[in-house]
Amino acid sequence: MSGGIINDEDLAASNGPGIAKDGDNGADANPQSEVAGALEANGGASIAGELLCGTSVSAGLVLGRAHRKDHDLSAVEEGRVAVEEVDGELNRFRTALEASKRQIKDLKSRLAGQVAPNDARILDTHLAYLKDSVFIADVERLILVEQLRLDGAIAKVIGDFDRIFRLVESETLRQSAVDLRDVGIRVLRNLEESGAPTEEPSSERYILVASELSIVDMFDLNNDHVLGIATEGGGLTSHAAIFARSMRIPTITGVDGLLDKVKEGDFLILDSAEGHVRVNPGELARAQYTRTEDSSSDDSDGGSESIAEPQIELPVLTTDGVTVSIEAIAGNLAEVDRAASVGLSGVGLYRTELVYLLDKEPPSREALVTHYRAVAEKATPGPVMLRLLSANSGLGLRYLYPEREANPHLGRVGIRILLHQEAVLRRQLQAMLLAFHDRELQIALPFVTDCGEVRRVKELLFEERLELRKFGQPFQEHPQIGVVVQTPASVFGLADLAREADFLTINLDSLLQGLLAADRDTGELAEYFESMHPYVLRMLKGIVREASEASKPLSIFGVSAADVSNLPLLFGIGLRKFLVPARKAVQFANEVRRLDSSAAARAARVAAASSCLGEAQSAIGHYRHGYASPAE
Repeated sequence: MSGGIINDEDLAASNGPGIAKDGDNGADANPQSEVAGALEANGGASIAGELLCGTSVSAGLVLGRAHRKDHDLSAVEEGRVAVEEVDGELNRFRTALEASKRQIKDLKSRLAGQVAPNDARILDTHLAYLKDSVFIADVERLILVEQLRLDGAIAKVIGDFDRIFRLVESETLRQSAVDLRDVGIRVLRNLEESGAPTEEPSSERYILVASELSIVDMFDLNNDHVLGIATEGGGLTSHAAIFARSMRIPTITGVDGLLDKVKEGDFLILDSAEGHVRVNPGELARAQYTRTEDSSSDDSDGGSESIAEPQIELPVLTTDGVTVSIEAIAGNLAEVDRAASVGLSGVGLYRTELVYLLDKEPPSREALVTHYRAVAEKATPGPVMLRLLSANSGLGLRYLYPEREANPHLGRVGIRILLHQEAVLRRQLQAMLLAFHDRELQIALPFVTDCGEVRRVKELLFEERLELRKFGQPFQEHPQIGVVVQTPASVFGLADLAREADFLTINLDSLLQGLLAADRDTGELAEYFESMHPYVLRMLKGIVREASEASKPLSIFGVSAADVSNLPLLFGIGLRKFLVPARKAVQFANEVRRLDSSAAARAARVAAASSCLGEAQSAIGHYRHGYASPAE
């Protein structure tokens, strides 16, 4: 799959946001030049591709090539056969019926325990139609009496039933017409397979693009389900829609002009949480979505997915009863959906960069409100933290940066550029206030260096609330303002920042790179990031102490923070709230439940007191540090 993964935890954390090589939140990020090159390759055109909108049937996010299935039964020619060919057509019909029955039985067996029992019984309806005497007799009569070719006979019988059933008021009869159409398409597809090379793509699974939502088209000839589905027609209550939801296949219906605008092999981003299909987007747009798509699919073995994800059991307690809070970090609606599906409350940190990186122009206030409102509605009860746009000049956002700075990492990054371009900041603040008018809102400021930046954002928030009040619009009157601790300056000034802010959150990856002056992408320096350096632990202990003295909530996020090998030491120095990707939440919680507070604190003390990384590793390496019992 082309494209990469933008640094998940902070777009300004490395020497520009890289394109990562795995799905783990920006680990192994490549240099920023690749992103800049992707932008230049677009020749100034929109990097988002053409946007098509529809109705979400089953939420999810997938990227892949389009495969069109334009089964237009009305277009099947009613050719004739010679008398001596009639028996051959009848035999072909019986052979196709038997092949279709075997496929459905195989599919039903493969899906046992993976879809709801009531949904699986939809396949029994299809089997019944394959044995239906009226359907079979009508097809055979057209072959025997009118000497129609088999494919034309099947299309005519289904078309006649379809016209009759769609005229009646009964939704049950209308659904019967759809089911019969699915059965007819399956039989026709088996006829095509027996007489010509397969039409299925030979390499990867694909995103199905079709006129109608059909159960038969949800699977390839090997009964592996497709990546996602987009159709021009199809209802939310059809059997196919029920099946798509049960199998968690990302699906969008009602996409106007879909078959006119999507060609075979086009690259698609199907974000059914948003109800959007993006056609042939640029490399940067693909990069923004790829991390989430990879993380949402890495648990799958390539076959049908389980009906439900493992649920995190709350509260999460150590062996000696200490509570640890685990919340999700997300960057789009699909990740918010997944956080809710595993049982996490609220959203610990929502990265807001995506909507800014998909076009040459900044998003409108209405577009931002719509997006943030969807976040508020999809997140489970609990606070939601929205991080302000975190960008640097390497991203090529011309409305923020006329040209690339010599060193994007040390230029106008994060809150600096937002305060320099106040119109962009004001619009984002207004959108957040409007979208979260009835829900608790936390706003995190990225790349803060001193209290002046925090105070200026508070002033702007006050002004924007006054403006909204004039127009009588409902908005969030009391948002909490927090600081992302990610610069060495913010660590030294933490006591002041803690008094000024309502909460603090640590971007561990940024701090590691800043404190150790080491680039995560330099292989020779990898050891700096594989375990907690003693000086880093001392720094983090100081942050925990300052936050506690100021009675301010403190959380931590980042690739290193979500690494369970670092959990005992981070817990041991006093951190109690971790923001992790939803897909890691259950595993992370299970590791927390193995911790022993005394053992973890002792290991952290030993490691932090060491004078170098090797000494720390040696000091705690002779036992499974922090756990109540040895790992199996």
